[in-house]
Amino acid sequence: PQLDPCLYEQTSDGPEFLHCAVFGDPHVRTFSDDFQTCQVQGAYHQGEALLRPDISIIFKSWRQCVDQQLYQAELDNVPAAFADGSVWSGERGGGLRGGGRPSLTVSSRLPGRHAEIRAEHIDSLLVVRQSGRSLGVSLRSPRGVAFAFGPDQDLQLCVGGCPSSQRLAAPRPPHPVPPAAAQAHCSELLPVRDIYFHACVFDLLSGRDLNSSAAAAVGALLDAAAMMPDPGRLHLLRSAATHTPPPTLMLLLLLGMLGTLSTTLGHM
Repeated sequence: PQLDPCLYEQTSDGPEFLHCAVFGDPHVRTFSDDFQTCQVQGAYHQGEALLRPDISIIFKSWRQCVDQQLYQAELDNVPAAFADGSVWSGERGGGLRGGGRPSLTVSSRLPGRHAEIRAEHIDSLLVVRQSGRSLGVSLRSPRGVAFAFGPDQDLQLCVGGCPSSQRLAAPRPPHPVPPAAAQAHCSELLPVRDIYFHACVFDLLSGRDLNSSAAAAVGALLDAAAMMPDPGRLHLLRSAATHTPPPTLMLLLLLGMLGTLSTTLGHM
């Protein structure tokens, strides 16, 4: 049968998928399973974060498969639509009227606080969710997509993590919550003392409220469980953390395919 030019790697084995996430204070789990906690530029927050995080995701146009689309989210507004109001882009398999499916779609199980974006042409899945007073992004992409970027492109947070000058190993004193109390609270929802447990404790010790700290880590763990094909890689048993987002906590993911499907793509 004729291959669909708008589907990524139509082989029996399928691609090797990798996972990346940015969540909480913020913390980063890279495609290589490194875990870091990043320092936000400016004063350290107490309670409510000083920054209003927002997320922009740009899907670049590619052939006849998808038109360029922009997705934007901010606190208390995680829309189930692209910036232009549409919920899909691109027609494949004979067009939508001919029984085909769109190449790019947005959907939500909890409008206003959750969005799921599927990009069939690069076989990638993104989940944007609000947990408490923070936004998080989880991403699953084929290895060929994940590592197709140069050092000057925007996916480096998922590839290399935070810049070394912006990585934190411990929250700054004073601790608003005693360490023992923070561990007890986080262990109720995160019994495995993995990176998600330590991220929850870190956020509590840094001044986030109880619900936000646990919700961000639990949400990231649920996304990882759904996205990672190998359950054995889910729980990274590391106690250290380091962390970095850009000064405005603007996560720019430019997703696109350039040239042919066999070449590496543009930006994420």
